[in-house]
Amino acid sequence: MNITKYSIENPIVIYTLTLFAIIGGVLAYLNLGKLEDPEFTIKQAVIMTQYPGATALEVEQEVTDKLEIAIQQLKQLDKIWSESKPGVSIIHVEMQDKFDKESLPQVWDELRRKIGDVRSDLPSGCNDPIVNDDFGDVYGVYFALTGDGYTLKELYDYAKLLRKELLLCTNVAKVGINGYTPEAIYLEMPRAKMAQLGITPANIFGAINDQNLVGNGGSVEYNNHYITINSSGTFDSIESISNLLISGSDAEKLIRLGDLVTFHRSYYEPAQSLMESNGQKALGIGISTIPGTNVVVMGEAVEKKLEELKDLTPVGIELKPIYFQSQIVTESINGFVINLVEAIIIVVVLLFIFMGRHEGLIIGLVLLVTILITFVGMLYMEVNLQRISLGALIIALGMLVDNAIVVAEGIVIKMQRGVEKKLAAEQTVKETQWPLLGATIIAIIAFSAISLSQDSSGEFLGSLFKVIALSLLISWVTAITLTPLLCIQLITKKDANAKDPHDNFFFKLYAKLLKKCINHRYIVITFMLTLLVISGYCFKFVDQTFFPSSTRNIFLVDIWLREGTHIDQTNKIAHEIAEKLRQNEHITDTIQFTGSGGQRFTLTYSVESPNTSFIEFLVYTDDYKIIDSLIPGINQMLLEEYPEVQSNIKKMDIGPSTKSKIEARFIGSDPNILHELANKAKSIYADYGLNNGITRFIRDDWRTPVESLEVEIAESRARNAGLSRPDINQAIATNYTGSITGLFREGDEMLPIIARPPKNERDEFSDIADILVWSKIHGKPVPITQVVDNISLKWKDNIIRRRNRQHCITAQCEPNNTTAINLYNKIKGDIEAIELPIGYHLEWGGEAESSAEAQEKLLSKFPLALISMFTISLLLFKTIRHPIIIFLGLPLCIIGITWGLLAFGAPFSFTALLGFLSLTGMLIKNEIVLLEQINLEVDLGKEPFTAIIEASISRVRPVCMAAFTTVLGMIPLVFDAFFQSLSVTIMGGLTFATVLTLIFVPVIYATLFRVKEKK
Repeated sequence: MNITKYSIENPIVIYTLTLFAIIGGVLAYLNLGKLEDPEFTIKQAVIMTQYPGATALEVEQEVTDKLEIAIQQLKQLDKIWSESKPGVSIIHVEMQDKFDKESLPQVWDELRRKIGDVRSDLPSGCNDPIVNDDFGDVYGVYFALTGDGYTLKELYDYAKLLRKELLLCTNVAKVGINGYTPEAIYLEMPRAKMAQLGITPANIFGAINDQNLVGNGGSVEYNNHYITINSSGTFDSIESISNLLISGSDAEKLIRLGDLVTFHRSYYEPAQSLMESNGQKALGIGISTIPGTNVVVMGEAVEKKLEELKDLTPVGIELKPIYFQSQIVTESINGFVINLVEAIIIVVVLLFIFMGRHEGLIIGLVLLVTILITFVGMLYMEVNLQRISLGALIIALGMLVDNAIVVAEGIVIKMQRGVEKKLAAEQTVKETQWPLLGATIIAIIAFSAISLSQDSSGEFLGSLFKVIALSLLISWVTAITLTPLLCIQLITKKDANAKDPHDNFFFKLYAKLLKKCINHRYIVITFMLTLLVISGYCFKFVDQTFFPSSTRNIFLVDIWLREGTHIDQTNKIAHEIAEKLRQNEHITDTIQFTGSGGQRFTLTYSVESPNTSFIEFLVYTDDYKIIDSLIPGINQMLLEEYPEVQSNIKKMDIGPSTKSKIEARFIGSDPNILHELANKAKSIYADYGLNNGITRFIRDDWRTPVESLEVEIAESRARNAGLSRPDINQAIATNYTGSITGLFREGDEMLPIIARPPKNERDEFSDIADILVWSKIHGKPVPITQVVDNISLKWKDNIIRRRNRQHCITAQCEPNNTTAINLYNKIKGDIEAIELPIGYHLEWGGEAESSAEAQEKLLSKFPLALISMFTISLLLFKTIRHPIIIFLGLPLCIIGITWGLLAFGAPFSFTALLGFLSLTGMLIKNEIVLLEQINLEVDLGKEPFTAIIEASISRVRPVCMAAFTTVLGMIPLVFDAFFQSLSVTIMGGLTFATVLTLIFVPVIYATLFRVKEKK
């Protein structure tokens, strides 16, 4: 079936289908999912295991190592890294790239089974490991809940009400609450009084647990029904605990617990994490969207629910957005739609100017229909509207009109040569449809490496390939159906009888220039090669980066105090710094997290592990453009007023990011040697900062050692006293932090009952000598000094990190006044020159690793794409010389790319690499159209030299229009932070590629086919 002939003979069918496509496209656009950025799967899980009382070394050897051995048996595992801290093991696992969001749940189930199998091998006193496979969840709607005059508990009660209601909203998956310190019941036991009455802590603990234990009272039959039997006695108030009766040394005498100890209710001490919003205590409420659904719809549902709850909100309580993704998505998509409309207008105006109003109208209509049908395909393929998919449409715009331009131009020229309309349309499509299809497929294949790359960068950019492939295929279909039909309907006889468009000064000048270039072909080739070498040298002056920073009006201030700093002191300093930040007239709000970061409110936000010495601020400004000028002043303030802290100020990232930009990992067995190697690396970083000013925030991830109170137990004396190491540790822990003796039930909350001495008995660590350890065997207290040899302060590592089960310390820094890749290239040699002992090795992490991995995975697929493109070219032309001509021109794109990036001052980023790959498809497409036309002219019997000249002249307008519509259509993207490098790469490369197509390709063709002008 001849689809073009059918389209021409059945216009009602084509117009009806076109109308359906327009309506369907509009409806599809309205129903497409909307996101700020595309989803990509964080293939990580975190296993956290509490081991109370253990040192970091004991946690590593007794817990972390055993769990890692079990985890490494997973065949899906890619890498594993861990941190062992006093009392807790945190293990991060990352799965291989080939596992996606559909297959990962099964992987996490297998991970849990492996963890469960090793549970019995963990030491007594170690809690069950908790596997968090929701580590990558994004809470795109994030609020700060504050209330002047309200307690944290009162805020929490209201937050729970909000959570219950918000979970009912459309597309809401989860509602998380952070920043809350739970309450506890503290039971303070005076040592002397207890010893006098002969009451041991075990007496108290046992009595509380026995009284509070829920038991089964059974049931009894009554009147053919079962009646359950319940007994009273569980604690319902602090007074009920106080009234509990216990026995001392005199078993017949009962003592009221409240007469012996004191009770009070307060927040758990010390707090694990704290949050403030503009200086007020706050709770964070994060709301995540069901994957694949419309975040805008979810946001609207949340806003509607909050409006309904206004009457139930206590006076003074305020819910302030920290990050409202649905609003941001709406703004972002509206901005991109404006960019898309601007690009369409630019393309259509160009078509009207250079091709006339009828041809311009035809191609403009075809372009609009193509885009609308693409929306229908996106809805079917579940591709959301977001930064990448809309950017892909803008990138594809110029290419979408290529096929229609070639067809319309061919029809008009044939009509001007006297061919009847219908016949001109059929002949043009017959001559060009297969070369155009081959060229379109080649252009699609050029983007295929993006889709085949399975890492997070490939997943993030995957919709770029889908949208471009879909739209280009649709453009070919509309070019051979709707375009010829519209040409027949709209191009008038006046247009057909118009003067030959090639009979003017410009085309005569071009023909003269082309003849000279072909006749002096070796000079032209030499000149091009020389220009390529010069451009390759100048490329080293182009900045390099991975992904650009965001243009949101938010930046982060991360601050580290000395390792081991008490969270109260950390919070005090955090509060002071927040006050100073808000004194700046351009800073509108600050959100403060102490002890840990906030919830992951965007995919690129890295969540920091809990640490009492860590502070993070989300700082909001009145304009994102002011951020770069604010950072130096804030750095200076922190340096002058808080010289003891380490700080890192950074903008939000776009796309997959890393916690540290520069990371040198030293891996080996001895922590002392690793510290020495890391210190050498940090000295090199410092030298570059001092001499060149290009490094800052120099540190390592083991941080500084901390003071540890070492208690050396006299084993023989302890055994004689009937005491074990757990008994002694329990007594020490009870004296300072307290021991959980039971639970107090209050509604849906379970408050721990924590026993400890009064404040005056636990104020100083020197009080340790006064601790009494109760001997279960002898039934009396034993002074701790009788069972220990020595108590001393020592310095120890508070954090022990491993990577793939080997000790690993990472020397880190951040770039200053340069990009991370540029800094890496400068320091790489010096770091790698550090002499490593046998058994130790260096690995690079940070942005250098992420960029290298992403480029490696992307480029590893590109040879297959090149082979496919070469094969299609071979099938189209059936000679080896035509594909060689096509591919000889590809390296010369670097000339235009280099000078374009330098002219705009844009870096060569990962997106610029994508621009280069896509540029190859655009260039090959234009070359195929030109070479096919040369073959057609030769087949008509023209002399080869004349055929080259006339074919090149006939393809000037289509090639230039295809190039200029693409280049000028990119203008809106030049001002977008994410797409700037890509757009500049395509604009610069394609502008020069046009010269390649119109000059270099004919020259190479004449050279390889040995064509010379006949004199």
